Amino acid sequence: MDYFVLGLLFLLSGFFMKLSDDSYDVDSNLPIAIIFGVLCAIASGLATVSYVGAAYIFIAILIGNLLVFKIDGIHHGITLIIFALICLIFGLPNLSFVVLLILILAAVSDEVGHELIGKITDIPFFNLFFEYRFVMKILTFLLAICGVFSIWTFIFFIMFDLAYLFAGIAHKKLN
Repeated sequence: MDYFVLGLLFLLSGFFMKLSDDSYDVDSNLPIAIIFGVLCAIASGLATVSYVGAAYIFIAILIGNLLVFKIDGIHHGITLIIFALICLIFGLPNLSFVVLLILILAAVSDEVGHELIGKITDIPFFNLFFEYRFVMKILTFLLAICGVFSIWTFIFFIMFDLAYLFAGIAHKKLN
């Protein structure tokens, strides 16, 4: 798949993921949360079946969120089902269990840290580090530098994250 299209899928995935979460968590608007969740599942699912780097990122995020019980609404369940169906229908690239496990542990660390660090400490560095979930970003960068996967995987992940942040800002401004 073309890198431009992959970048666009990462951007759309991050954007729709945040809009789905905020539509449910902030607005209590389940139908809109489901629509954005389905759009997120389609974008991330197409990227996942087309590019091994996307498969590592999106599967690690999904499993990490499952492990820390962040799949907390029907919109997440529908998104998960659509994503899984896309992966089952089109197939996944070959993945290294070790690399996937490293990224799953990073995703879990980010989610747990995001929820707990602000309650435990007032140290600005730690609060910022986990507020913006830097564990997975750092490990993705290191894995790319070590040649485990392309540097494009890291760039696409940053694009995903920026779209996620932008969607949060846009949602706040519209409310």
